[in-house]
Amino acid sequence: MRSMKHESHPAIIKRLKRAEGHLRSLIGMIEEGKPCLDLAQQLHAVENAVGNAKRELIHDHIDHCLDGAVVDPKTSRAALAEFKALSKYL
Repeated sequence: MRSMKHESHPAIIKRLKRAEGHLRSLIGMIEEGKPCLDLAQQLHAVENAVGNAKRELIHDHIDHCLDGAVVDPKTSRAALAEFKALSKYL
């Protein structure tokens, strides 16, 4: 596996920090005994933030890491296997 920083990583970090804030808020709300509707709304915000970060990461990887690999016959098989592995997370 390659380890590299992509241009999208700062935006993904921002999304994950937003999710982290929502999650902290949710924990505090549960501890305070807030209504279930409020808890469900906050949990929905956490799920959306994490889901959006995941989607952005996978799409960026496909665009920048797999795109060039598919053109080269030497790496296309590995790129296809990697895409198949990634697709289960979509």
